[in-house]
Amino acid sequence: MSVLGNPAPVRATPARLIASAAVRLPRRLLLAICLIYITFGLFLRDPWKTEDVIGLAQMWSAAHLGGLAWLTPMVGDTLSAINGPLTAWVGGLSLLWLGPLTGDIIAGRLPNLLWFSLSSAAVWYGTYLLGRRPDAQPLALPFGGQPSPRDYGRMLADAALLLWLATLGLAWPSHETSAVPAALASQAVAFYGLARLRDQPAFGAATLGLAFAGAYLSRGLPAVLPLVLALPLVLRWRWHEELRPLLCLALPLALLPCATWWLAARTWHPEWLLTWQYWQQAQLGLPTAAGALSLLRNLPWFLWPLWPLALIAAWRWRGWYGASHMRIPLGMAVAALISLLFFRRPDEADLLALVAPGAALAALALPTLRRGQVNALDWFAVMAFSVAGVLVWFGWMTALTGWPTQIANNIARQTPGFQLPFSTFAFVMAAAATAAWFALLHWRLRTHPSALWRGTMLSAGGVLLTWVLLVTLWLPSIDYARSYRPVANGLAQIVARQPDAPCLDSIGLGLAQRASFAVFEGLVFDREADCSLVLQQTTQSQPEPLPGATPAILLWQSSRPADRHEFFRLYRRP
Repeated sequence: MSVLGNPAPVRATPARLIASAAVRLPRRLLLAICLIYITFGLFLRDPWKTEDVIGLAQMWSAAHLGGLAWLTPMVGDTLSAINGPLTAWVGGLSLLWLGPLTGDIIAGRLPNLLWFSLSSAAVWYGTYLLGRRPDAQPLALPFGGQPSPRDYGRMLADAALLLWLATLGLAWPSHETSAVPAALASQAVAFYGLARLRDQPAFGAATLGLAFAGAYLSRGLPAVLPLVLALPLVLRWRWHEELRPLLCLALPLALLPCATWWLAARTWHPEWLLTWQYWQQAQLGLPTAAGALSLLRNLPWFLWPLWPLALIAAWRWRGWYGASHMRIPLGMAVAALISLLFFRRPDEADLLALVAPGAALAALALPTLRRGQVNALDWFAVMAFSVAGVLVWFGWMTALTGWPTQIANNIARQTPGFQLPFSTFAFVMAAAATAAWFALLHWRLRTHPSALWRGTMLSAGGVLLTWVLLVTLWLPSIDYARSYRPVANGLAQIVARQPDAPCLDSIGLGLAQRASFAVFEGLVFDREADCSLVLQQTTQSQPEPLPGATPAILLWQSSRPADRHEFFRLYRRP
C-alpha cells in the first residue's frame, strides 16, 4: 500500500457520529488523570536497577563531579555510553538548582514531569490538528446533527490521550530516570510537528527539527531511526509546503546541536564517543532468533489496547491513506515497525516509537465502530481491570496476613527475609483509587453516557487503578527487591571508618551497582591500581580470591537478600 498519492477520498468516510457523542471531556478531569498517573510511582521510592539508577547517577555525576560528566554521561569516573547527554544535562541542572531544597533523588526525577508533559501535549494537539481537518470529518447527516470540526477533533484528541495513558507498556518507562522518557517525548513532538507542518509550515518544521535533535541526544540512532524512516512515508516533498521549511529550518535545527555536541565529545572525550558508537552499532543489525521471539512475545501486551484499534482504523479508513489524518500516524507507525527489523534485540524502549502514532490511529477507529462493538470494549475493560485490582488487593492482604499459607509462601520466596509492613498512607491512597474506580463504573453503568471517549476513560482508569495499587501497596516490596540502599549504607559506614580517607577501587563491579553506590552514598570508584580499598562483586557460592601475591584483609561482605547471585566483599590491600 502507498501512503502517497491524491489526498481526495476514493470512497465514503467510514466515520459515523452525532454531536452528543463528541461532548467535551472536562479539562480539569483530564489534567488530574495525567497528574495522578505521572506522580504516583515517581516519588517516595528508591532508585531501582538498572536504567533507573544509572540515569540518576549520570545526573548526579554531572552535578557533583562536573568536568567531562557534563559533556558525556558518566557514572562517577566510569564511562556510561548507553545514553545520550540530554537527560544528564537536564537532570544535572535540576540537581544543581533544586537538589539543595528537595534532595538529589527527587530533583533528578522532576525532569520526568517535563518529558511526560511534552509527550502528552504533543499527542493531544497532534491528534486535534489531524482530527479537525476536512478529510477526517464524519459523514454529514441528512438533517444535520453531526459534530463541528472543532468538537470532533477535540473528541479524538481526548480519546487519543486516554489511550496513550492506557497503554500497558508506557507505565514503567515513563517513571524511570533514564533516557527513554526524553526519547519518547522527542518522538511524540515529531508527530506533532508533522501534523502542524500543513497549516503552519515554519513552526511545524522547526518543531520537527528540534524533535530530531532531542531524539538523537537522548538515545542516538535507535531513537532517530523510526523518525527518519517515517519521512518518505509521510511527506509529499512539495517545495513550498514541506520541502523548503524542512531544508531551511528543520535540517539546521536538527544538525546544529547534534554536530556541535559530537565535535566537542570527539575533541575532549574521544574514548567515550568511540564507546557510544560501538554501543549503537551493537544495537543495529538483523534480529536474532532470541530477539525476534522476544519481540513477538512483548509486542501484543506492550501496545495493548492500541494495536487492535489501530488495525481497525487502518482497515476502516483504507480508502483514505492519502489524507493527512491517516498518512501521518499510519506512516509513522509503519516506519516504527520497519525499524524493529534493524535491531538485533528490540527492547521495550524501541517499541515506544509506536505509542504516539498508535494512539492517534486508535482514536480514529472509535467513530467507525458500531455501538455494540464499543460496548464490548467497555465491558472488557471493566472486567479485566476489576479482576486486576482484586488480584493486587488479594496478594497484598495475603502477604500481610500470611493466609492462605501456600500463596503467602510463594510470595515470600520472591523477597526472602522481608516482612511487608502496613502503611496507613498507602492503604488510604489505594482505597481512594479503588473508590474512584467504583465511581467510574457507576458513571458508566448507570448514566449510560453517549460520549465516544467513555470506553477509553475506562481503559485509562483501569490502568491508573492498577498502577496506583502497585506503587502504594507493593512499594516496600519493590524497593526491597530492586534497591541497593542497605548495601550502599553498610559499605559507606565501613569506608568512613578507614584512616586517611583511602581511595576505593573495584573488581567486577557492574554499572548499575556503581550507580547505586554513587547515588545513595556518594561513593566514587577510582581507576588507580594502588588503591588500598578494593570492592569486589562476585557470588556467594563461588567466591573469587582477590588477586595479589599477599593475601588481602577482608573488611566487610554483604549482599541484597532478594538477589541470590550478587555478593560484595570489601578488602584492604596490605
